[in-house]
Amino acid sequence: MRSGCPWRDLPKQFGHWNSLFRRFKYWSKSGKWLRIFAALSQKSDTEWEFIDGTYVRAHQHSAGASGQRDEGIGKSCGGNTSKIHMAVDSYGLPIAFKVTGGEVSDCTVAPEFLEALPPAEVIVADRGYDSQQVRQQIEKKGAKAVIPRKKNSLIGNDSMDWYLYGLRHLVENIFARLKHFRAVATRYDKLKRNYESTVAMACGFLCLPM
Repeated sequence: MRSGCPWRDLPKQFGHWNSLFRRFKYWSKSGKWLRIFAALSQKSDTEWEFIDGTYVRAHQHSAGASGQRDEGIGKSCGGNTSKIHMAVDSYGLPIAFKVTGGEVSDCTVAPEFLEALPPAEVIVADRGYDSQQVRQQIEKKGAKAVIPRKKNSLIGNDSMDWYLYGLRHLVENIFARLKHFRAVATRYDKLKRNYESTVAMACGFLCLPM
């Protein structure tokens, strides 16, 4: 995960590469990697939650998965890409994520993504989440929405909490740290569930020191 090397190139002292890959695939299919991440992030400080998305270039080896399932690879300005929608807590540690195709906008995935987040007092996001539906859903969860309105808005940003919005760099920081893992920064996995497991492993490593 750290170096992004192919399974066949793993050092022989780890065991046969195919045995390791089959075990990873089994854990991925059963959702075990996601459950490990969920357990590590249980005690997060969710007074404030910050959400955003980042694009990930899909390597040519990630294409060609069999079947008709949505594998979270789409066309965007950068070619074949995936998108990681991430939520972090008050300390900037990951608490939830979702993988979609790169063409999926933040507002499109926000309703489903927000529904899965733990309760919070404040949810902070950028202008990409500026929609009435998103604001209403955040308020329905009992949280305050700190989202700047678009430049053509007639309401304006007079009530905007710019201090909390300035802390949104916490979610940007987590993207920078996650992309130190080459298997996250570039998607090599054909299957969406395998790539989600890779992201979950990286997020789990970031939570371990806490």
